[in-house]
Amino acid sequence: MDHEELEQRIEASIDDARATVTAPRPNDDDHLAADVVSPAFEGKSLVEQHEMVYDAVDEHMITDIHALKVSTRTPEDAER
Repeated sequence: MDHEELEQRIEASIDDARATVTAPRPNDDDHLAADVVSPAFEGKSLVEQHEMVYDAVDEHMITDIHALKVSTRTPEDAER
């Protein structure tokens, strides 16, 4: 799955999200990292935040992505 497409899926699924998807290892598009910033994470546990991201990528975790490292922050946390 294209990184930009994955970013768009996350941003469409989570209110006011800004997502950046990278491949930490060169030439390895099966192992990805997603950094997601959204006010929707406010008041949610880290587990709940990560579940929101995994719900956004849904079936692609089975078909296109082998591993996804997720980092989530609220806009306030991102400014620090």
